[in-house]
Amino acid sequence: MKYYSTRDRSTSVSFSAAALNGLASDGGLFIPQEIPQFSPSVRSSLGTMNFIELAFETIRPYVHEDIPDSVLGDMVESAFNFPAPLVPVDDRFVLELFHGPTAAFKDFGARFMARSFAYLRRNEDRELHILVATSGDTGGAVADGFFGVEGIAVTVLYPKGRVSPLQERQIAGLGGNVSAIAVEGSFDDCQRLVKSAFVHPELSRRLNLSSANSINISRLVPQSVYYVAASALAKSGRYSQDGKATPRMRGTGEGQRAVRDGRLGKDVLFCVPSGNFGNLTAGLYAQAMGAPIAGFIAATNINKTVPEYLASGVYQPRPSVATISNAMDVGAPSNFERMTAHWSYEELRKNIHGFWVDDGKTKETIARVFDTSGYVLDPHGAVGWTAVDQWLSAKEDPVHPFAGFSGPVAVLGTAHPAKFAETVEPLVGPVPVPPSLAEAMGRTVQSVTIRADVEALVETLLTLRS
Repeated sequence: MKYYSTRDRSTSVSFSAAALNGLASDGGLFIPQEIPQFSPSVRSSLGTMNFIELAFETIRPYVHEDIPDSVLGDMVESAFNFPAPLVPVDDRFVLELFHGPTAAFKDFGARFMARSFAYLRRNEDRELHILVATSGDTGGAVADGFFGVEGIAVTVLYPKGRVSPLQERQIAGLGGNVSAIAVEGSFDDCQRLVKSAFVHPELSRRLNLSSANSINISRLVPQSVYYVAASALAKSGRYSQDGKATPRMRGTGEGQRAVRDGRLGKDVLFCVPSGNFGNLTAGLYAQAMGAPIAGFIAATNINKTVPEYLASGVYQPRPSVATISNAMDVGAPSNFERMTAHWSYEELRKNIHGFWVDDGKTKETIARVFDTSGYVLDPHGAVGWTAVDQWLSAKEDPVHPFAGFSGPVAVLGTAHPAKFAETVEPLVGPVPVPPSLAEAMGRTVQSVTIRADVEALVETLLTLRS
C-alpha cells in the first residue's frame, strides 16, 4: 500500500514515511492510493471474529509492507487490551469508546500509533519529536500512549482555559518525555501553530518532527476497527453487556427498545460526534472496506462547518466557538480535506447527514436521557444523541437521507461523562469515576503558556528540547 498527499497525487510514499512524517511536504494529508477491500472470506467471517482478529484484518492491508504480520499481531493485542461495548440505551445503541486508559476514543488510535512508531523507528538514533494540537481528549491519549517510549518526545498544544480540569491534568501531568504548552487562543490557533511548525525552516533543521493528530494516517486507520467490530456484532444480531466503565446508574441494558424492536441483524447507521472529522473519516474507511454500515450522521456543536457544507455544497471554515463539548470546537476541520479527496460532494451528501446542536440542547439531552433510562451521556455523546433525535423527526421526508431506514442506530460514546463532571453532575448527580481518571486527577499540571504566535512556539520548542 502506497500513500500520496491530498494535494499532489504524483508522488507516493510508504506507510512508514506517511506515518513518521505526519504531513506531506506540501502541507497535505496522506491518504492511501486506494481503500482496501475485505476479502470475501474475511467479510463472511466478520460476525464470528473477536476484536483483536478484526483489528488485525482491518489494519493489515494498510501496513503489511512495513509491519510484518507477527509484529502487527502483537501490536493490536497490546494496544487494544480494553473493550468497545455496543450497549442498548432506550431505542438506540451507544458504542462505548471510553474503556481505555484515558477514557476517550482517542486511546484506540494513540496506543496503536505509539507501538507502530516504536517499531518503525527501531534502528533510529535521532530523537523523534511529536507535536500535536488538542481540543481536549487527543492530548491526553497521545501523552498516555507515548509516555516513556524511548527515542520519542511529545509536545501537546492545548487552548488555555478551554479544556476541562481533568483533561488538562491528563495532557500536562505526566512529565518525562511529555511536555505541554497552553496557547492563549482556540484549538484552531493550536492547529495552525502545529501546521506552521512543520514547514518552519529552523525547526525542520533542528527537530525531527511528526504529528499525532488524526491528520496522521497511523492514528486514523486503527479507529476504523471499532466501526467494523460494532457493525459486525449488530449485523449478526448481537450486542454487548455493560462494561466496567459503562455509566448506567440504574436499570440494565436488557429489555431496551433497541433490542426489542427488531433492529438488530441489519446494517448500522452510526451517529458520530465530530470536531476534526478524523473519527468520521475512519468510519468511512470501514464502510468502504466492506463493513455492514448503512451510513452516518455527522453531529457537531455550533461549530457547524461540515453540516452546512453537506446541506449547501459550500465549505466555509470559520473561527471556532467555545462550547461545553469542547473536543468538537473546530471551525476548520483538517480531515475535511481527506474526505473530499476520496469522495465527491454528492457521494458524501448521500452517505452522511449533518446536524448541529447548541449547549442548551446538549444539557437538556443529558438530563432527559438520564431521567428516562438511567444512562449518563457526556456532552459529546449528548450532541450525538440529539442529532439522532433530529434525524428521527425528519426521516419520513422522502428526500431525507436514509428515509425508511429500519436498522440499528448507534451513537458513538466518545468520552466518559466523569471527564466532564462540572457540566454533567449538576444535571444528573455524582457520576462514578473510572480508576484511570481518579489517578489522573491527582496529577500536577506542568505546562508553559505562550501567545498564539509561531515564533513564540518555535522559541519554546527549542528551549524545551535543548
